[in-house]
Formats: sequence, structure tokens, C-alpha cells
Amino acid sequence: MEKEPSVEALTSAQETIIKEETITQRKWVKLDQTTYVDPTGQTRIWESVKRTTRKEGVSADGVAVIPVLQRTLHYDCMVLVKQFRPPIGAFCLEFPAGLIDVNETPEMAALRELEEETGYKGDILECSPALCLDPGLTNCASHIATVTINGDLPVNLKPKQKPGESFVNFPFLLDSPK
Repeated sequence: MEKEPSVEALTSAQETIIKEETITQRKWVKLDQTTYVDPTGQTRIWESVKRTTRKEGVSADGVAVIPVLQRTLHYDCMVLVKQFRPPIGAFCLEFPAGLIDVNETPEMAALRELEEETGYKGDILECSPALCLDPGLTNCASHIATVTINGDLPVNLKPKQKPGESFVNFPFLLDSPK
């Protein structure tokens, strides 16, 4: 039977990174191996995926958009995109999302990605701080922006995706009662 570490051992050890090594790197991501000291004082190894696209001094890699389509005499809808994702070999329903460009705020990126992927133009309601959504696997961080779309505006009556996206998204409306 394995002996449990004492309370003193748990509080006396300081977690620290000893070294980081890149195992392999490609255009968009790299696989790193990190040697670190855990809370019990043991030296351990962790593998993680990191983006190669993060800009210096930027709080996050990307932004995800929670778009709420509001139309007179209709339920509010969330707009999702359907796209093929090679890592799982299937289509997914997702929030519109993308990387933050140079000299772009998370809010600017959210509105740009929303229009590129769905054709809708909206207004920022709120934007979260940078969040790590899968920190056991990656250092990738994203902001989550809630955007309202006035579906009664002429520009939003027949939205069209921007040409030039490297993949095709299919806007999908998810109705929800007010």
C-alpha cells in the first residue's frame, strides 16, 4: 500500500518548472516535454501541445464567440457553426472562433470571426479575461465574447460567409425561449 504524503510534505514542496524541451514542431503547434517538481517534491515529466502562433505580449491565442441572434417576434437563438474537424474525423457544432490577429483586441477578433464564419454583424455584450480551457493538454488561452446580433437589421437578414475561409462553416440556429 502506497504511503500518503504528510501535510508538511504537501505544503513544503514548491512546484517549479525545471526545463522545457520541444520534441517536435510544425507550422501551427509543437509538442513539448516539461520536467517539473510536483507538490510532493517529486520530479515528473509532462507532455503538452503549444501553439506556435501566439503573439508576444498578447493575453490569449484566440477568441470564441457566443452569438445571440435577436429578432422581433422570435425566440432568441444561439448561432453555431458546423464544420469538419480532422482530429476527430467528424463534423462538430461549435461557437464561431478564431485566432486574434496582430494589433487586434479580443473584441475586434470576435466581431471579425463572427462575420467571417456566419455573415452576421453584431455588438459585443461582454468579453471574458483570457481562459485556459484545457490546461492539462495545452497552454492555449482564449477569450469568450458574448455578442448580440440584431436580426431585424437589413445587414443581418440574409447573412453570407466571407469568401476565403479555409474551410466551410454551416450556420446553425439553436432556439431558446426567452
